[in-house]
Amino acid sequence: AMMAASPNIPPISITSRVTNTTYHSSEVLKMAEESEYLKQSSQLGNTARPQVAILDFGSQYSHLIARRVREMHVYCELYSCLVTAEELAKHELTAVILSGGPNSVYEEGAPHVAEGVWKLIEERNVPVLGICYGMQELAHVFGGKVAPGLKREYGKASVSRVEGCNSPLFAGLPEEFIMWMSHGDKLHVVPDGFKAVAGTSNADFVAIENISKRRWGLQFHPEVTHSPLGKDILKNFVVNISGAEQDWVMSDYANEFIEEVRAMVGPTGHVIGAVSGGVDSTVAAVLLTKAIGDRFHAVLVDNGCLRKDESVKVLQRMREDCGVNLRCVYAQDRFLNLLKGVTEPEKKRKIIGGTFIDIFQEEANKIEAESGPCEFLLQGTLYPDVIESISYKGPSATIKTHHNVGGLPASMKLKLIEPLRELFKDEVRELGMALGIDEVSVFRHPFPGPGLAIRILGEVTAERVKILQEADDIVIEELYKSGHYRLIGQAFVVLLPVKSVGVMGDGRTYENVACVRCVETTDYMTADFYHLPYEVMSTMSSRVINEVRGINRLCYDISSKPPATIEWE
Repeated sequence: AMMAASPNIPPISITSRVTNTTYHSSEVLKMAEESEYLKQSSQLGNTARPQVAILDFGSQYSHLIARRVREMHVYCELYSCLVTAEELAKHELTAVILSGGPNSVYEEGAPHVAEGVWKLIEERNVPVLGICYGMQELAHVFGGKVAPGLKREYGKASVSRVEGCNSPLFAGLPEEFIMWMSHGDKLHVVPDGFKAVAGTSNADFVAIENISKRRWGLQFHPEVTHSPLGKDILKNFVVNISGAEQDWVMSDYANEFIEEVRAMVGPTGHVIGAVSGGVDSTVAAVLLTKAIGDRFHAVLVDNGCLRKDESVKVLQRMREDCGVNLRCVYAQDRFLNLLKGVTEPEKKRKIIGGTFIDIFQEEANKIEAESGPCEFLLQGTLYPDVIESISYKGPSATIKTHHNVGGLPASMKLKLIEPLRELFKDEVRELGMALGIDEVSVFRHPFPGPGLAIRILGEVTAERVKILQEADDIVIEELYKSGHYRLIGQAFVVLLPVKSVGVMGDGRTYENVACVRCVETTDYMTADFYHLPYEVMSTMSSRVINEVRGINRLCYDISSKPPATIEWE
């Protein structure tokens, strides 16, 4: 649903050099909401690479299955459970994994694998592993019985192999092991051709197999970290049973992509792309530069809400150290004028996104005037973005707008180049190291597109940006000094719209409150607050309050995600 522009935004004006039209901030917001954006494709394009296909039934753990398979250096892709046989038939399938899901398999409207997909699996003799709902789907299709259990089972459970069990799925595992359960329904009758190979005190059939048909089912979740031997089970299935090659290596991927881009762009084509200095855009930009040199044109937009000296550092790192053809647009005043009086997070994001689009279009026109037509756009889409777009019944509520260059208008008529769309964040870092990018750049924490504008709660002004830049710089410096930076998934400071009384010297102060946020996470979908030692907190507090004029109180955020988000806005 589109959100109407707020009448409360003051009528700050800007003039587009593209259309020679003057816009008010409220109009920028409205345009950002109504633009016809360049669409991302929902599937990946490489059909030649053998893969494990993961069919997602809506489980919160589906992406973890994909990560665990990739960690074995085996390529996999995630599809909606409603994927057609025609789509899957395009790929060389080494195995199929059915994920968990929130539905009951016997209920009307519950999702099921298409009959054509089962036929494809049968014809190609593809091994199948069903996890939780996926096992119940196997039972539902092949004559078993699934019904509610007498009691639900959530949390760790001791799984025991049946007497004499020599299932290849459990090769190398002890007779009993701990696994993570999360289910209300359970299997009451084993499906035709299957036999039980493990159970718990609450359920007799938590693992089943049909050796002749190469099908296995698990009621528990081997993909989560709470299942200590879960990776061994998955490796047994993916590598030992299915015979998947462990050849998913980032240096090979880089060479493959470079050749693909050269073929796609041709000997004279040009590519443009926005960069931020973060790991994703840095790796993507270096890849493009290695492929086509100066025919890749990178644009950095300084929106006035970057970290301290960020644009200077990015120019040094990418232009001088990495050889990227990069230009910087200094648009601090333009963004900050449009943000005057705006306090709602979504409006900040929309205004920043809309203004960014306008500036990027202007720079694209300049580049075309200087170098000739640019037909291609570099975009830093990651695989989690793809998963989000294809997952079965994903979240319907918008928590916040993701600021991405994918919001560029379709009128630009550009063809997308997305070198990272097959990769998770840790794989992007691995690729960066393979490309020779320095370690500090590769392991930088993520930084949001709207920048400090969404870390300044309330109105964004030049003065408040300056205060936050100084505090944030001190906190990041102390994390590096104390050796904690690499252990943290994301760290930053939030400037609150709150003032407090303090004492400095012989006088009382009434100044701003800031809060430090540090989280540990592997996937950014869940996160826990980082347990920073008190002595590090103490140093941060002392330095920020003494060195940053305008802050007299520093707090530490001890919220986890969920229920809190990582960012405050």
